[in-house]
Amino acid sequence: MFYRLMKMIVAPLLRIFFRPWMEGEDNIPDEGPAILASNHLSFSDSFFLPALLKRRVTFIAKAEYFTTPGLKGRLTAAFFKGVGQLPVDRSGARGAGEAAIRSGIAVIERGELFGVYPEGTRSPDGKLYRGKVGGLARVALATGAPVIPIAMIDTEKVQPPGQVVPNFGIRPGIRIGRPLDFSRYQGMENDRFILRSVTDEVMYEIMRLSGQEYVDIYATAAKRQITEDKKRADAERKATQKAEKEAEKAALEAEKAEAAKAESESGSESEKNAE
Repeated sequence: MFYRLMKMIVAPLLRIFFRPWMEGEDNIPDEGPAILASNHLSFSDSFFLPALLKRRVTFIAKAEYFTTPGLKGRLTAAFFKGVGQLPVDRSGARGAGEAAIRSGIAVIERGELFGVYPEGTRSPDGKLYRGKVGGLARVALATGAPVIPIAMIDTEKVQPPGQVVPNFGIRPGIRIGRPLDFSRYQGMENDRFILRSVTDEVMYEIMRLSGQEYVDIYATAAKRQITEDKKRADAERKATQKAEKEAEKAALEAEKAEAAKAESESGSESEKNAE
């Protein structure tokens, strides 16, 4: 119900206000299971991709998005249901990873489309980061489903990280690549070297489609580094400002002392002349 409502209301609004373009839609099968592996530039990706595709696509999201109390919590849950997100309980011995894999396999076994962001989080700076070994490759090898690489284009300009209100006048796009067949590795989902090889091949195709600069570290590590660099830059800026203020204060005090000395000397000279 929520998904149909989203398609009926949100999709036409996105087309009117943003005029998004899409290439390669024919690469998505009209029926049958497939894994959609996309880069992740912006929160708005969760609007554009599900809204513009003809078929329903199911992504995974942490269960907290669906269980938060209050009006805001209900609205958040309604939104994620509307865009086809599936709640995953992150509790347990191995947390979200195993839960996501089980959920993905279940979606594929129903003959549906399963969506994955291999980077695991949004890019902090528009670059493409190393794909995480886990959900994408393990679901593909466990099920034999094809992996379809997808590149979101300019969505970070529509809604930069941390910005709530989107920017209008930007025309984002979706570029869909040809399906990748990893059936030759089926049953080898516990081989970490195979999982890394599959993941890297998908990330290469996403890079080729998106034109993004590729960085061979995880986006989470990049975010930490960016945060640390910002803190360091802020600390250096504050230290510089403090030093400048202290220097100004010292210079002002020196000027006052010099003025007082000059005034004292002038007074002494006046007294001598008076004598």
